[in-house]
Parts: sequence; structure tokens; C-alpha cells
Amino acid sequence: MKPLFSLLLLLGSLGLFAQTSPPLSKDKAQTLKRLDELSGNYTQVAMKIWNWAELGYQETKSSQLLQDELRAAGFKVEAGVADMPTAFVASFGSGKPVIGILGEFDALPGVSQAAVPTRQERPEVKSGHACGHHLFGSGSAAAVVAVKEWLQKSGKSGTIRFYGTPAEEGGGGKVYMVRAGLFDDADAVIHWHPASENSARASSSLANISAKFRFYGQASHAAMAPDRGRSALDGVEAMNYMVNMMREHIPEDTRVHYVITRGGDAPNVVPAFAEVYYYARHPDAKTSQEIFDRIVKAGEGAALGTGTRMEYELINGVYNLMPNETLARIMHSNLSAVGGVAYTAEERQFAEQIVKTLNLDNVNIESANVVQPFEQKEERNSGSTDVGDISWVVPTVGMGSATWVPGTSAHSWQAVAAGGTGIGAKGMMVAAKTMALTAIDLFNAPETCIKAKAELKERTGKDFKYQCLIGTRKPPLDYRK
Repeated sequence: MKPLFSLLLLLGSLGLFAQTSPPLSKDKAQTLKRLDELSGNYTQVAMKIWNWAELGYQETKSSQLLQDELRAAGFKVEAGVADMPTAFVASFGSGKPVIGILGEFDALPGVSQAAVPTRQERPEVKSGHACGHHLFGSGSAAAVVAVKEWLQKSGKSGTIRFYGTPAEEGGGGKVYMVRAGLFDDADAVIHWHPASENSARASSSLANISAKFRFYGQASHAAMAPDRGRSALDGVEAMNYMVNMMREHIPEDTRVHYVITRGGDAPNVVPAFAEVYYYARHPDAKTSQEIFDRIVKAGEGAALGTGTRMEYELINGVYNLMPNETLARIMHSNLSAVGGVAYTAEERQFAEQIVKTLNLDNVNIESANVVQPFEQKEERNSGSTDVGDISWVVPTVGMGSATWVPGTSAHSWQAVAAGGTGIGAKGMMVAAKTMALTAIDLFNAPETCIKAKAELKERTGKDFKYQCLIGTRKPPLDYRK
């Protein structure tokens, strides 16, 4: 199998979606037809971004490509918003309602992978779209273009917006956009995410606070003069040990992860500098903050005990997702009308080979062509997203589509591989169609946005006032360098 499915294969198989729901209205059916026509172009866009695999705040080519596509489609583009060079807002129309659709485009480090069903790194890149953000941005762009054309034909008033949001993977681009007031006039926000199934549940996520802890010591010869040295790595290891002991005494639904990003350069040199990168997650943002504060204390104690100095840089802080049942039920209805992803014979063979690498029992490949039942899930899943901050200030709804082989985990080489094939492209268009139909519903019935806002206010509480978790710091544009 070639490293990347041929464009002909990608484009030839995009229309094979299951259609099981009652017939759609004429304008919705026309919108779906138009998205079938747009699928070829936006598949090409997605595959270019997949090939580039640019990291957070470094998505220069990816962001520019999406901007160029939307500008050519008649959108007004404002680039470099909220002090982030790769962030942008593309708008069409005027007046209310203002409906936003989110787009991401950053890759992950260390998961380089070719579009083949076996582990095979791409030597030309060190990163990969293991969370499918190349599909996220491109599919959302296709959706807003289709909605823009529908607005023109229907004569409806309102504004459709594409929010180009960088650095979702730990950089928190959307947080800075919320802080800058870019969502203040929005009536509803729609998003999606690549996944291994098709679903539009009303569910939440984990809040997350992250920081880099930097320890400064004194270099010395590790054998000839160890007494003169103060190891920065000792500071990191002491901190990690204390945090690991702390795990016994924090809420069980907490998730704490770390990676040592700098630990010294040579064993015979006492490290003068070391760095560890921490995430602290919990279903509640306030509790995440409390746990993070304890992690900071562990770092301070580690520095005191090892004779080193510690500084930390807050990198990101995101709220948990606030579900909105009003919007979620509408999106689920539209997803059911669009259907799932039907594989060609070649794609099924690819999927079967991927499944063999997952070490899972009872994986049903056919589930890619199924829409999961609607659920109202107040409990949180184990992931985090900067969409969470948006969802606390504007009614927000999201979905997942089967861009990956069923059973595939996000942030895996298997996700990168499927994302470079027709499987990923088909799932992308399922999402594009569902989001476009959902936006049309909101333009046709703007009172739904009022109902969704009332639900949001009830969920957050009448006295809630949004305060971002990153304070006044500027975007960490170099966090991946």
C-alpha cells in the first residue's frame, strides 16, 4: 500500500455515507449536494495540512492555506487576532444570529507516521496529526462555505464565522481568543472532533492547568567535585516524587501527568538546569486550580531540599466543557440524517490491519457506519480541550465522526495513519455536513439560540462571571520550541 492513498481514491469514495433518516428539506438536501461537490477541494486542503504536520503556534502554512481558501470563497478574514500570528477569524454576512464554527490545525510532536496500517515513521517530519486537526480545520472550512452559499440563496439575515484556532494541544489558543472578546457577540458555536465513532452527545470534559517547572542549580564535575554541585535534575526528581506521593491524597477523578523535557546533557556534569512539564486535570476548574497549587508547593519544597532555585511558567488553563442539550439534540438529529462512514474494499482491508495492532477484543469495524444513540452525559470524559472556555460564555455544541478505525485511540500512530487516507476524508465530510445542517437550523429558528443561552445561564449560575485560568499572560508562542 502506498504511503498516502491516491487523491483519486480519496475523492472517489467520499460520497458513500449511510442515509437512514427521513428525507431532508429541499435546501438541506441541496447543501449536502454542494458539500459533496466541495469535498474534493477540502480533502486536498486536509492532506496538505496532514503532510506539513505543524506544531502549535507554528502552523504558518496551515493557517495561511485555510485563510486563502476562505478569502477566495468570499469571507472577510482578520488574521493574527488575540496576539497569535496563526489565529484568525473569517466572517460572512451581517446581523444576528452570529453562528461560529471552530477550526483547528495543529499537530502533535513525536508521532510521525505514514498513511499505512503498520508503524512507519515519515523521515521528513517529526510530528503528526494524531488528533486529526488537519481534518478539523478543513472540514469546518467546507461547512462554513456551504452555509455562506445557503445564506446567499435563502436571503436569511445573520453572520457565519470561522474561528481559526491554533495550538489546541496544550497551547490554549481559544482561551486567548475568549479573553480578547472574540466570542462576545456570538449566539452559538459549533465544533467537531475526529474520533473512532459518530456521536453528538451532550457531554463534558476535564478542566486542565499546565505549567513548565524550571530548576536552576550549580554545575560541577560529577566525580571530581560533586560537593560543589547542586543538581537541577535532583530538584525535578524530588518534585516528581512528592507529586507521585500526593496522588494518594487527591480526588480519584484527577489526572496528573508530567514529562521531563530537560534533564542535563552529560552524566559527568552536575546539571545546572532541568525542566519538567506538568498537566493537572479534574472535572471542575476550581479543583484543578487547587491541585495545581499543591503541585507548585511540591516544586518549592523540592528546590529547598536540593539547594536549587525553581521558577514556573503557566502554559495553559482550560475549563471543562459545558454541555448544551438544546443544541446537542439538534446536532444529533442532523448527524443521524447524514449517517456514518462506509468503507470501500480497500479501506476495509486497511481497517482490518489497523485493528490487529490495537490489542483489543471485539472491535466492530462496521460501527464506523453507525450513528451512536443520543446521550446526556454529565460525567466527564478523560480529555481536555480549550473549547471548554468558549462553552462557558456562549452556547456550544460538538460532535465526533469516525475519521479513525473503530477502537483507535487519539494521539496514536494509528490515528495519524487513518487521517491520511480516505477513511479520514469521509469522516471529515460527515462532520462538515452535520455542522452545516445544524447552522442552517439555527439561522432558520434563531429563537433556538435564545433557548440555548437560557440553558447555559441555568447551568453556570446567575452569578457566574468568566475568568480565564491563565491570567494576563501572553500566548506561549514558543511552548513547542
